[in-house]
Amino acid sequence: MGGPEAIARHRAAGKLTVRERIEALVDDGSFHEIGSLAGVGEYREGRLVSFRPANFVMGLGRISGRLVVVGGEDFTVRGGSADGGGGAKWLYSERLAEQWRLPLVRLIDGTGGSVRTLEQMGRTYIPDNPGFATMVRLLGLVPVVSAIMGVAAGLPAAKAVAAHWTVMVKDTSQLFVAGPPVVRRALGEDLSKEELGGYHVHAVESGCVDNVAENEAECLQLVRRFLSYLPSNVWEMPPRVPSEDDPERCEEELLSIVPRNRRRPYDIRRLLRLVFDRGSLFELSPGFGRSLVTALARADGYPVGVMANDPRHLGGSMDAAAAEKLMRFVDMCDTFHIPIVNFVDQPGFMIGLEAERRGTVRKGVRALFAVEQSRVPWLAIIVGRCYGVAGGGHIRHSGLSLRVAWPSAEWGSLPIEGGVEAAYRREIEAAPDPEAKKQEIEDRLRRLRSPFLTAEAFGVEEIIDPRQTRPLVCRFAEMAQSVLRSQLGPRQVTGMRP
Repeated sequence: MGGPEAIARHRAAGKLTVRERIEALVDDGSFHEIGSLAGVGEYREGRLVSFRPANFVMGLGRISGRLVVVGGEDFTVRGGSADGGGGAKWLYSERLAEQWRLPLVRLIDGTGGSVRTLEQMGRTYIPDNPGFATMVRLLGLVPVVSAIMGVAAGLPAAKAVAAHWTVMVKDTSQLFVAGPPVVRRALGEDLSKEELGGYHVHAVESGCVDNVAENEAECLQLVRRFLSYLPSNVWEMPPRVPSEDDPERCEEELLSIVPRNRRRPYDIRRLLRLVFDRGSLFELSPGFGRSLVTALARADGYPVGVMANDPRHLGGSMDAAAAEKLMRFVDMCDTFHIPIVNFVDQPGFMIGLEAERRGTVRKGVRALFAVEQSRVPWLAIIVGRCYGVAGGGHIRHSGLSLRVAWPSAEWGSLPIEGGVEAAYRREIEAAPDPEAKKQEIEDRLRRLRSPFLTAEAFGVEEIIDPRQTRPLVCRFAEMAQSVLRSQLGPRQVTGMRP
């Protein structure tokens, strides 16, 4: 590696070396290194007198018995910048995952290109984004995970986000296109690495990072857990694991978890934990697009994708961030044949000036296009509101969908509150007591809000006892398997999204 002093500095910063990271990630004794002799040698009179190893370590290992390709920069050698065969080894690891249809884990801790390279080459060069064509294909073929273990700048930053799931370590990893010195020189912004690209920037504000680990050990365990829900490639089914949780389990708490007072929020994560296999809920991107919960979970051992509106944030409405989150999640589930269960409490697109400035309607419609372009089976469980265009995207309307509602559900083009003022404006303004008139109309319309009236007209397929939700979800997950097996292989999506 980079020698005793460089390794000591690296560990003093609270970091494992790349080899220690790999050993902690894969099953004991399973790592087989490839390219161990790559590097830069110095020869005198035909004899090797010094050697600097390539600062990228890669090879094959097993995670829970399944083969994976794993590789990462060695920050103790020139800060993980690509030289001495490191770039070639990285490209090889990407191609190896594609050709052998194996999951790819990137342990990122590098700064990309360096101007020092210019003196070594004796010239400049036109950037060509090496490996991008392979990276594009990989996202449609095998699970790709990027774990940011230190600095990710330049090309490593691009590698970090070109993944199905990206995780970083709190306080010791950062993500940015260019580091503080370059930013200071170009823009005059004097920022620390953490201020520029720490977890609070990318896991909460930008959405470039999905999850945050407290330390490197937890980060590597999260990688293992994420991969446990996915198949090794798109030609295989997601792995079912044995479950001791009764698929017919009915939870009494579900009967009252949605308050009768519609203005009171509830704990949607508690609801989800009551439905899915105990301990199986793995939330993705919890800090970004917070009005929408996305997670992987298991139902009677089968992996499922979970979406749920969170009424504690923006009332559960779809803003621009939630739309981006929804689109990426649906694409991932559709790529790896994971059926989707959607718990709906959607009041509609977020409104107001800020929502308009952020392009909520375009991003929201893009998300709804992703729903319609998916192939996997959908189950929608309407537990609360379902309003407007955003509410209409609760399910895939072109087929392979099931829908039920709880007695607490309500729906329409607009909520009665607010909608009355728009639809009955003249009648209200002409009344002697406009406020009393508005209240009269709202009371009249509320009597029509009962979901049972919709069910009588077969406008909703079934209203269920909330306690029966888990058995229903487990039956859906089992029923979806034969359909999913018929869809094995790469997904085909045609046409652009708005």
